[in-house]
Amino acid sequence: QVQLVESGGGLVQPGGSLRLSCAASGRFFSINTMGWYRQAPGNERELVAIFTTGGRASYADSVQGRFTISRDNAKNTVYLQMNSLKPEDTAVYYCKTDGLSSIIRTPFTSWGQGTQVTVSS
Repeated sequence: QVQLVESGGGLVQPGGSLRLSCAASGRFFSINTMGWYRQAPGNERELVAIFTTGGRASYADSVQGRFTISRDNAKNTVYLQMNSLKPEDTAVYYCKTDGLSSIIRTPFTSWGQGTQVTVSS
């Protein structure tokens, strides 16, 4: 399995920026997807940005043009650069990955612990 540790959340004013980091560790055969989700009070957890199995980045319409997902394969880390933040971006952000385990190549899904992002003046 893969363990995910998130960091970078906090309080920021509208129009500001934050960068979230998600570091992965553990044994695995392959990573199929890695991405970011968020959940605001009263809302369902939603996809924000993700690298798909094909390696392409996909974004929610609400963050397109403002957020950028990136990765550093050497560090097993995925990032979410968030610019031009809006109050409606306020949520708990979660990193998620899925893939195949090292030994018997069974599928797994791992979630980070979540990090709070608050956009408020």
